[in-house]
Parts: sequence; structure tokens; C-alpha cells
Amino acid sequence: MKIGILITGHPPEEMSDGGRYDAYFARLLGDRDFTYQAWSVVDGEMPQGVHDAEGWLITGSRHGAYEPHPWIPPLEQFIRDCYAAHVPMIGVCFGHQVIAQAMGGKVEKFAGGWSVGRVVYPIEGQEYAINAWHQDQVVEKPAMAQVIGATDFCANAALLYDDRIWTIQPHPEYESDFIGGLIRHRGKGVIPDAQLDSATAALTQPLDNHAIAAKMAAFFKKERA
Repeated sequence: MKIGILITGHPPEEMSDGGRYDAYFARLLGDRDFTYQAWSVVDGEMPQGVHDAEGWLITGSRHGAYEPHPWIPPLEQFIRDCYAAHVPMIGVCFGHQVIAQAMGGKVEKFAGGWSVGRVVYPIEGQEYAINAWHQDQVVEKPAMAQVIGATDFCANAALLYDDRIWTIQPHPEYESDFIGGLIRHRGKGVIPDAQLDSATAALTQPLDNHAIAAKMAAFFKKERA
């Protein structure tokens, strides 16, 4: 199965040795009979059509879905076209947000502040420890979306759009070393020190990234009419 990865942001320059964000997701999902092709949407590169891949994944980004970047409206139309064509799609963090926005929801900077580091999310009846790094949130979900994951801090942490789109706010592609790098290179002076200290202290705790990867793979491979 060919997975198209739509890159909507780049890692900080100080952390670019891990490659572009598509490499993070390819490592997360592994082979699983998947092949991967990436389009750098943030740099103006778009697929020719929704059938250029059999499934799509939209990455995270430092940009806001509501910001006036020229590449966001074409991406939103692509999302709607995928939904109409029943081509499966997964969105992570910014991907989660821009999909919600494209489908009629609302994204904004959350008045409650940032979520940083290891967070336990109840998703579809089970708990998963996943790294978070966001202030923006889906504050109003699209009408057709079902909430499948929520916390007291993030009411729309995971959304399901029937069998066509599955999205999550946290980052299963981020291991603890990447979060540690974000703390050092993007956190200071932006996020309260006490919150960064708490996230740093949790860096040695286990994560459930591989369990989330299995869920993502199962969603892509699900039998559809």
C-alpha cells in the first residue's frame, strides 16, 4: 500500500539530522507492506490528485492552520477531495487541526496554554502515553466527526470521520529525544519554565508510540466498501 505523506513543516535546523518529518512517520509505521512518497506542501508541492497514493498522512507543523499561508487553502481542498473519494487519511497535530478546519471545525490558540511532553490520552477505550507539543487546538469539531479521544485539557484530542479520516493531536512520531530537543531549542522563553521542567522530568518514562502506529496501520488497511 502506498502512503502519501504531506509535509506541512520542517524540524528546527538544530534537529534536522533526523531528516524531514516524512522520515519520522516512515520509521514509526515501518514497512507493514507500506511504501512511502512525500510531498512538501509547506514548500508549495502538492500531489496531482487524491489517487496518487492509496492513503494519506498529514504531518505536524509550527504553523497555525488559521494562518494566511498560500499552501493551506489547496491543502484544505485536497482534504475534502480525499474525503469525497473515500481515500483514507490520517492527520497528526497540525494535520489533525487542518483537517478539522477543512471539514468545518474551528482551530485557535487555546486559552489554557500549552501541552508539552508525555501525556496519557484515553483513545477508543484504552489509554496511551504519547508526546504532545501544541498550543493550538481544535476547539469546535466538524459536525461529521466523532470524538474518540479527549482529556480535560484537550476536548478534541482524537477524531474519527466515519471510516475515511482518523486524526490525533499528539505526536506518536516523536520519541523522547526529539521532545528534549524541542524543549531546548523551541521551548525556552515561549513555554513556562515549570512546564518545561515537568516535561523534561518525564522524558525517561515509557511511551505507547508503537501501539498508536499499529492503530494507524490498521486504519489504513481497513476493508472499505
